[in-house]
Order: sequence, then C-alpha cells, then structure tokens
Amino acid sequence: MIEAIKHRRSIRKFENKPVEDEKLNKILEAARLAPSGNNRQPWFFIIVKDDIVKQELAVATSNQIWLAHAPLVIVAVADLVARGEGFTGMYIDEDSGLADVKSIIRDTTIPITQILLEVDNQGLGACWCGAFKQKDVRPVLGIPGDKYVLAVIPVGYPAEEPKAKPRKAMEEIIKYERW
Repeated sequence: MIEAIKHRRSIRKFENKPVEDEKLNKILEAARLAPSGNNRQPWFFIIVKDDIVKQELAVATSNQIWLAHAPLVIVAVADLVARGEGFTGMYIDEDSGLADVKSIIRDTTIPITQILLEVDNQGLGACWCGAFKQKDVRPVLGIPGDKYVLAVIPVGYPAEEPKAKPRKAMEEIIKYERW
C-alpha cells in the first residue's frame, strides 16, 4: 500500500483512451468498501462520461477546462440524509455550520482517498478537484440541495508523469502524547 501512496500524483493530462469498465468497477468497489461513522455510508458517486456534461463540469469547477479531456469523471457527493431523516430537504453549502455536515464530509473523504489509491493501482491517473461552489456544480448534475458535492475527480490514462512534491519531515508533523 505504501508504494501506491508514494506513487500517486495529481494528473491533469490524459491520453485519449477510454477507461475499461473492469477498472472502473474496481475503483468504485474500493469506494464502496470504505469505512464510515456508524456505518452510515453517506455517499453517492456520479460517473460522467458524456463530453457535453464533462465540459459543463469543467466550467463549473472554476473553468478547469483540462478536466473535460479526461475519459470519465467521478463526482463524490455526501448525503446529509444519511445522518437521519430529519435532514431531508435541508439546504447545505460551503457556509453551513452543522456538526452533521462536518461528519458526512469527514466520512466521504475516506472513499475519495480510496478511489485515488485504486486509480493509481489500476495504472490510471486522477486529480481531486475541489475548486468549485455547490451552486455551480449541483445544477449540472441535478444534485439536490441536501447533498454536498465534495470532489470532482477526472480519471484516465495519464499523459504526464509529475514529480513528487516535497513533503514535511516526520518530526515537523508528529507530536507524542500532547501538543
């Protein structure tokens, strides 16, 4: 696993080659198997292959036009309703301060990370795109207001091999017992 973690990069250039369904299914299985608080599994994943929709997503994600050139895009959506039926229809966005919103976001980052690692394991590349507003992305895919788009992830065969970015040393980030 550590080799996949070390090897994974954010890929923004893709070959003009479709991703095989078998590989996509393994990526989605990695997401499906992710753990979550109280096993709520508060997530949905929208698979986008249509060129027009990918172009609309690229515009909605702060005009990241390169995104439209990926063979497919996985959109990760956190579902507030998974915390309880009382949340059905409640509107959430970047300014919502509810603890439950924070829980679904935290839980949904786990399968996203597993997606990125399995993408690399399948010999593919991806990039976690988060530069967007809910109001811009939701209409493109018909996502209701009580769902929170967490990531737009273009996936494909990499047409680039970025170098590793510097990482902090362990002694800079690890504390023992207390701060």
